[in-house]
Amino acid sequence: MGTPANSPTRATVQLDHGVRRDVNKISLLFTGVGAIIGSGWLFGALYASQIAGPAAILSWVVGAVMVLFIGFAYAELSVMFPVVGGIIRFPHYSFGSFASFSAGWISWLAAAAVTPIEVLATMQYAYPYAEWLMTPVEGEYLVSGYGWLIAIALMALYSTINALGVRLFAQLNNILVWWKLAVIVLVVIVFFAVSFRPGNLTEFGGFAPEGIGTVFTAIPAAGVAFSYLGFRNGVEFAGETNNPQRNVPFALIGSVIITAVIYVLLQIAFVTGLPQNLLGQGWANLSFAESAGPLAGLALLLNVVWLAWLLRVDAIVSPADTGLIYAGVTTRLSYANARNDNAPQVLTRLNRRGVPWVSVLLMFVVGCFFFLPFPAWSKFIGFITSAFAVSFAPGCLVVGALRRQLPDQHRPFRLPGGDTIPLLAFFSSNLLVFWSTWSINEKMLIGLLVGYVVFVLYNVFGPHATPPIDFRSGSWFPVWLVGMLVLSYFGEVTPNQPAEAGIVLSGGDGPIGVGLGAVLIAVWSVVMYYYAMAVRLPAHRAVAHIEKTPTDAPTTAG
Repeated sequence: MGTPANSPTRATVQLDHGVRRDVNKISLLFTGVGAIIGSGWLFGALYASQIAGPAAILSWVVGAVMVLFIGFAYAELSVMFPVVGGIIRFPHYSFGSFASFSAGWISWLAAAAVTPIEVLATMQYAYPYAEWLMTPVEGEYLVSGYGWLIAIALMALYSTINALGVRLFAQLNNILVWWKLAVIVLVVIVFFAVSFRPGNLTEFGGFAPEGIGTVFTAIPAAGVAFSYLGFRNGVEFAGETNNPQRNVPFALIGSVIITAVIYVLLQIAFVTGLPQNLLGQGWANLSFAESAGPLAGLALLLNVVWLAWLLRVDAIVSPADTGLIYAGVTTRLSYANARNDNAPQVLTRLNRRGVPWVSVLLMFVVGCFFFLPFPAWSKFIGFITSAFAVSFAPGCLVVGALRRQLPDQHRPFRLPGGDTIPLLAFFSSNLLVFWSTWSINEKMLIGLLVGYVVFVLYNVFGPHATPPIDFRSGSWFPVWLVGMLVLSYFGEVTPNQPAEAGIVLSGGDGPIGVGLGAVLIAVWSVVMYYYAMAVRLPAHRAVAHIEKTPTDAPTTAG
């Protein structure tokens, strides 16, 4: 169904007033690169090798291609509408309040958990050298004693850096990302120089010892695809960059390509650097007794002790940078939810440096709550990756919807092929949800249901007029998610990843395996894509959402 002749075919974009556009091209790129290269990179090469052997090299390539499709979709949207917190704002344009709240709540909840979890990761890696930070309880590490002061101080530090302005945040993040890139490049060079055994690629069961299908199995089970999800941060900061038409596509696509090259080279260096005596028991039995990860363990086996110590230091620094980045991301998501009128307007209040300071305060308070010693937290946090995948899917649909709603809108970055790339991006997002497995997705569902209670209470008792719910236009969201959850419930994904990597996967024993699941999800993706196109808002409503008037702009705190 096309746009009626008397409907508007383009909108005048109202940018966010008061925010500083101090993020340059490299800084925007590094918000993605820094989030992609978290602490998980210390483990990914081992877990992928255990599943696919040397063929894990291809897993990183395929995973990057999947995420690139999603990145392409958001590049078109973010260049067309360079606003703060676009992941949440875009669904509001095409599908209204219910759809944007659904995606926005689950995305904010997941992002809000990342910074405190990275703080805990930093402390856990430091635990062997400062045992007073935490107390081991039944295999988990809980904050204790003076560790509470350190945990809260780190949250306060990340919050303060963000509150002092996006320029300071970007400058500090640039330094930390250069550090992480330097360490990874050094690891690759040293492994190639000290121990390069190309025979490892074929001599121990062949290139794909368990079959070529393990290339695809490793993408979810080893956390390959999920390692790339930090690319989204170029979208969240699009409204604060000085040249979004140039910088946003560069950051979104560049962060995936750069990290894909790094991960592929790291995988090759790891596989070819392994001593052959370790491979006699098979790839699946590879293991290293080293708290800082298998790369440090391999460095010790190769007698490169100084590199092992460097990796131990990086195990503390890497999660710290990721925590800093997501402190900023969570703040932008709170702001975006309020700009959609789905959260209190006080969250849009800016300080003199153009930062939503009340959103920063909310992030700090909620983040400290995650330090409480609830045994279920570590299991609950497993839903983060699933929630992020759920938050990607709506934007892929918005690309198709806006092409129908606003066909004449200027698109400086326009994807070719009509619905092809948005559909592939939606399919890739759905695979990420399915691969998260039911045991994680059910926790994401609980979080979403809690959000709907909040949504009802806010609309009933909110202090100001809320926008129309537009349930019909957003009805595709619950229908789509129920279908994904059913497939997930009957799915089977074999996990192989402990909590130290930052992603906790646990599979089911249902009849739907990776191959059949991909076919069923492809069909479901096509059905739901065109259903969403059919129920989208009319063009004039989309224009009304996009064209926020100047009186709707946030106020600035003194």
